[in-house]
Amino acid sequence: MTQGGRAVTSGNVLETTVEGTLRGHKYIEVGFDLPKKQRLECLINSQSIPKRYAKQVYIGEGIYGNDIYVDFYIIGYTSIDSGLIIECKWQQTSGSVDEKLPYLNLNIQKCYPTKAVVLIDGGGMKAKAVSWLEAQVAENHNLLAVHNLSSFLAWSNNNL
Repeated sequence: MTQGGRAVTSGNVLETTVEGTLRGHKYIEVGFDLPKKQRLECLINSQSIPKRYAKQVYIGEGIYGNDIYVDFYIIGYTSIDSGLIIECKWQQTSGSVDEKLPYLNLNIQKCYPTKAVVLIDGGGMKAKAVSWLEAQVAENHNLLAVHNLSSFLAWSNNNL
């Protein structure tokens, strides 16, 4: 398997873990059978399901004018009526994901319709890149938290 193929598989494992956590907290997936650009509307309109989520949700245009799709958009998170976005970033070996963190942060700040949590793990990101993003929580009104997998699980047990 190529390095890129391994990265996709590892990232999918992280997303599957987040999805299992959401399901464990009684969230129900909606819109999985719809095109990505229709999932947010379905998520908003499924009011009969109090705790719901959708994956790979189109939320609009980013800072470069390109389409933005978020990993998870959840509704029913108790302290934010507009929902919560969860972004997953896995980097197992040195690579380019940490160089994309400023882009992600700026999109969260300027383009996301609600607060976001970023889950970063894998051990391959530069420590200074992760600490830089963690420091952005104080500066970026839409960036709620930055977690590794274990801190995300602890946070979700107390907040989801």
